[in-house]
Amino acid sequence: MHILFLLIIGAAAGFLATRVMRVEMSTLATVMVGVAGALIGGLVIRLLLAATGAVAGFVGAILGAMIVIWVVQQLRS
Repeated sequence: MHILFLLIIGAAAGFLATRVMRVEMSTLATVMVGVAGALIGGLVIRLLLAATGAVAGFVGAILGAMIVIWVVQQLRS
């Protein structure tokens, strides 16, 4: 169940992050970026703020996905 939840949150976070950063990606790439962002951002938010819960994890997932998109853009340049 945890993996399904991660995929759903990752898909939502990836979608929002691509819209905020105005980037077009395939659905699979968006989900992958969102999942990576969920893992990275969730960890960072929990470490920095010592916050738990779905809201903090979701915000962290969006921020993490935005970081992943930025890194991918930098590597493509």
